[in-house]
Amino acid sequence: MKNVISISVGEVALKKGKRNFFEKKLLGKIKAATRDLGSPNVYRELGKMYVEVNEDNIDKVINRVKKVFGLVHLSPAYKIEKNLDSIKVNSLKALKEAIKKRKIRTFKVDCKRADKKFPVNSMEVAREVGAYILQNTEDLKVDIHNPDIYVYVDIRQKVYIYTEKIYGYGGLPLGTNGKGLLLLSGGIDSPVAGFMIAKRGVSIEAVHYHSYPFTSERAEEKVKDLAKIISMYTGEIKLYSVNILNIQKAINKYCPPSEMTIISRRFMTKIAESIANINNIDCIITGENLGQVASQTMKSLNVTNSSVNIPILRPLIGFNKTEIIEIAKDIETFETSILPFEDCCSVFLPKHPVTSPELRDIEESEKVLDVEGLIEDAINKMKITTISI
Repeated sequence: MKNVISISVGEVALKKGKRNFFEKKLLGKIKAATRDLGSPNVYRELGKMYVEVNEDNIDKVINRVKKVFGLVHLSPAYKIEKNLDSIKVNSLKALKEAIKKRKIRTFKVDCKRADKKFPVNSMEVAREVGAYILQNTEDLKVDIHNPDIYVYVDIRQKVYIYTEKIYGYGGLPLGTNGKGLLLLSGGIDSPVAGFMIAKRGVSIEAVHYHSYPFTSERAEEKVKDLAKIISMYTGEIKLYSVNILNIQKAINKYCPPSEMTIISRRFMTKIAESIANINNIDCIITGENLGQVASQTMKSLNVTNSSVNIPILRPLIGFNKTEIIEIAKDIETFETSILPFEDCCSVFLPKHPVTSPELRDIEESEKVLDVEGLIEDAINKMKITTISI
């Protein structure tokens, strides 16, 4: 008998002609996520994946693997010899282990037989195993409709026994759906946006805008801390840090105060597009949410969109703030996001920002600025850091 983690894939199983490609990607991501935990053997077997683990570090491996996108659930399991006696003995053992952790009065044996050559069919295996458990325990009953626990028997090239399902995030394996550039602020929304798009298989790089020395170095460290948390799900992240203080000063000096926010936003988007074009990145990702602030009204978003040609993905556009906070707490970015450090958007913040900007008015205001020169200068001075856990 060996201890393994049994992994069930979700959407990947629906990819038909591309399934092998997606499974290889997922296999690689699982290996990368566990490399520093002893590089356990990871393999595929008849539509599922397995990680061989030592009993000592099984919890660490589970915690790491469940953050890999593309898997639906995983289970600590016994990998055993393929005969009915072994199935009975180890099913009973797995159930007794579960009883040590919580009160269990009823159970059901759920058998799946992917290997149709196994001489006993699934229903008969379940019946035999259930009878064996009843003979060797006290005060347990079978409940086929609403049991306290399922004993899963998975018959493949080997047999796998487990009683627990730990749910992952689903989605698609990272790197199967292009690359995106996340506009990462120190707030609650943008880390969640990056997580959600990464879950759809998009590799993530990030750009952060600051106004040092008007904003503090600690504010930038906070963003790096957020990138580090996100990297638990995405792997290594390249972070571009861009100082836009000179751009903000120019806007403040030459443009109407009410347009400060929307013109700054257009500059940020243009800089992101330039970074994306230089680094073969397919899209920009933002944490914008319709109607949340002046730069996120429908008209403001249209004016921002018109500044670039690259696609802008906004996965939070229809979310309530409470929904975003729930996800932020789940992915462990919330506590860092609410630390009280200022960001570049608070510099030269107008008292009455325009909420229904007209594109022709904004473009007219921008004519007095050296847009290309300011962007080129900002990019030339940006710093690049590689962030990982």
